[in-house]
Amino acid sequence: MADAAELFRHVSAERAPLYRAVLAAFAAAKRQFRLHLRPDEIRAEAGWPDGILPSLEEIQNILAQLVEWGNLRAQADTARVATIEDFYRAKFLYQLSREGEAVETGLAAFAEALSRRAELQTVALEDIQTQLVALQHLAEEKPLDGARIHQTLRELVHVFEGLAGNAEDFMAGLARTVELQAADAATVVAYKDRLIDYLERFIGDLVAASGRIAETIAALEPPDELLRLAAVREARDAAPGEEDATAAATERALAAWAERWAGLRGWFLRSEAGPSQAQRLRARARSAIPRLLSAIARVNERRTGRSDRTADYRELARWFADTGDESEAHRLWRAAFALSPARHLALTVEDEVATTTPWIAAPAIAIEPTLRERGRLPNAGGPQRVRDRSVEKAFLAQKIAAEDAQIQAARQRLATDEITRLSAIGRLDRHAFALFLDVLGEALAAMHDPHDIIERMTTDGSLALTLKPIADAPIVTLETDAGVFAGRDHWIHVREIE
Repeated sequence: MADAAELFRHVSAERAPLYRAVLAAFAAAKRQFRLHLRPDEIRAEAGWPDGILPSLEEIQNILAQLVEWGNLRAQADTARVATIEDFYRAKFLYQLSREGEAVETGLAAFAEALSRRAELQTVALEDIQTQLVALQHLAEEKPLDGARIHQTLRELVHVFEGLAGNAEDFMAGLARTVELQAADAATVVAYKDRLIDYLERFIGDLVAASGRIAETIAALEPPDELLRLAAVREARDAAPGEEDATAAATERALAAWAERWAGLRGWFLRSEAGPSQAQRLRARARSAIPRLLSAIARVNERRTGRSDRTADYRELARWFADTGDESEAHRLWRAAFALSPARHLALTVEDEVATTTPWIAAPAIAIEPTLRERGRLPNAGGPQRVRDRSVEKAFLAQKIAAEDAQIQAARQRLATDEITRLSAIGRLDRHAFALFLDVLGEALAAMHDPHDIIERMTTDGSLALTLKPIADAPIVTLETDAGVFAGRDHWIHVREIE
């Protein structure tokens, strides 16, 4: 086996662009199912830097060096032998070695990871829901079709891994992207509009889709039988070995499928450890919007001419560097920091001193501590009495605490994380009824068809409501402290969001 360090020598060698062009030609030939390449074929097909074709002798030297490092394999080329002289003249066919192929695969994956642009995939949410519904239908069939279940699970995991990976990369990069203080103002404003629209669209789609996905996942649990069918089908491809190799392969595959399902479940369903990953993603996406607006505010501050101390000091340093002599630098110093005589102040001076007298030549002046610390002379008379407002503050704190307790009690009364009928809610006090009207108003504002299921979030993003109509439902009433509320009966689900 070739030395791993030698295999990567071509990346940092003196003629690295030429080495990479040759190996890229071999990688392209591998994708085209071509087994070997000759030097003249490489010269014609490689993408040489700056479009300059090297000589055939130089290409042969490059190929010999790559063979020595272990990236390529060479074998005698006897297909073009026509004479004895051709037979004794060294001609070779070249192909990627097993180690060289692994190096090219790794470098390609590295380049793809660096160039990949993370994104929030709303289409993936629809695909996940589609695959889950298909899996639910397969789970209801008797007998179970292991091949189709395995295929559906693989498609589901593939789409989910893409969604989770891209979302994590996007949110990690968003924190760096939001730092736009040094960017052009017009660019920042245009980017802000696009990013906020993008986040709002994704958050809306995520709220609408995560509820349906969570319900489908809950309907499929426990998925042990489905996962075992997929594991058994995968274990058929296990290499032959000991007698219990198939059983061990089945258990390993089952553990892997159980781990993937747990990840999918944790993404959309709340667990004992905390909110689901979808809820956390919504919270992080929402928090990115205020940070972006703060960056816009800082850009606007600079545009409105507010002082930037750092920029001022840099400009002042350039002015000092442009001064012709020391006297000009002293004048600039006095002008910049106001170090000029200030004998016009109402201070007690023992001797009359001209206003043009330098500070270093003037006699010392006794300055009041208040003037030195606060920039003003002490006021005549005693200080004003401070009014004690502790009683008013305590009353306000008591009032705020009582209102907060009432709001929390109203939230606990409605947000039970259980799907219930409107007629089964029971009597509501004044605060719970006000919160109920707010949540219901958000949902009814989005209604387009009275037969559709409505999913909405409150304006502050803390509560989510799902309103599902009931066919031929009667008119029901709710007793409240503010009166009687009447409406058609619905299934209602109010839940808290992080």
